Amino acid sequence: MKLYFSPGACSLSPHIVLLEAGLPFTMEKVDLHQKTTESGADFRAVNPSGYVPVLELDNGARLTEGPAIVQYLADQVPGKQLAPAYGSMERYRLMSILNFIAAELHKNYSPLFRPELPDAVKTYARANLLARYATVEAMLADKEFLVDQRFSVADAYLFTVTSWAPFVQLDLAAWPRLQAFQQRIGARPAVQQAMRDEGLLD
Repeated sequence: MKLYFSPGACSLSPHIVLLEAGLPFTMEKVDLHQKTTESGADFRAVNPSGYVPVLELDNGARLTEGPAIVQYLADQVPGKQLAPAYGSMERYRLMSILNFIAAELHKNYSPLFRPELPDAVKTYARANLLARYATVEAMLADKEFLVDQRFSVADAYLFTVTSWAPFVQLDLAAWPRLQAFQQRIGARPAVQQAMRDEGLLD
């Protein structure tokens, strides 16, 4: 398998999951501004949408969208229990949380990385994020992980998205459980390795 990634982008989530799963894979870095791969190829030929992550399977098939990719990876190694069993109520809870992170957190960060947008738009996005993080703080009451009291693909996604907060001046001081979660997940060996691989750690 090959993961197309950009350092620190949402592709960090499947990168973490690949390492947690112990699956063999290669990586190809993508310049999201130029829409080119590290080898100089046109990335839009890989993903017409022009964004990461993309998981290319050994048979050449490609899968896009982080929440779909991480569930696919989890299902390749069910013994690792990175996602609840398919068809179980716990699996649907996982999908619900992944959708929440994608729609309510991930997308609200997007305007904050666009310098051309007016401050009013960014103020609105920050307010939305803080309101949604109040929900996450409640999710983390009396538990270390989002699903089933064990690390799952949802934790990798939440960690990745929340790691953007310092870069957009989003103060998470009001959410101690979330801060503890970030420290806890960030200390996992697979997370540390993924961040080193992407040049995010010394």
